Amino acid sequence: MQRVSLRCSIVFVVVAAFLAFVPVPGFTAEEQTPDAIINFETGSVAAGIGFSWGGGTLSYKGKSYPLKVDGMSVGKVGITKATATGTVYNLKKLEDINGNYVGVGAGASLGGGAGAVTMKNQNGVVIEVVATTKGLGITLGSGGVNINLK
Repeated sequence: MQRVSLRCSIVFVVVAAFLAFVPVPGFTAEEQTPDAIINFETGSVAAGIGFSWGGGTLSYKGKSYPLKVDGMSVGKVGITKATATGTVYNLKKLEDINGNYVGVGAGASLGGGAGAVTMKNQNGVVIEVVATTKGLGITLGSGGVNINLK
């Protein structure tokens, strides 16, 4: 019985990890030059459903703009702190950065870990993020992140 459960868990993790790296339909980063760079730090607490909060900076057209970051996730357990950096595409005007970004990811952190995800908002802005985490956490699901100018 435990073997079947372990196999199911392994298959689930592999599928979730695969989905984390599936590109956004119709978008290939290699074909575009980034419009901006984003950096942020977040903290999160979760027990099945989680909440994250934090802030960051958007570097766009030679200027820096402060950001507020918060969101929810499903399928996450633990307490973590993440530092992330990413490239922003399809940012036609500054206000388009505001919105709810959706991405699917999988990862684990015991002391420290790393992950990558591609997210897209309702304005068509795409962010490719690479994050490092500290703390204890497991993510096997999807979530949304709200990013807004302060």
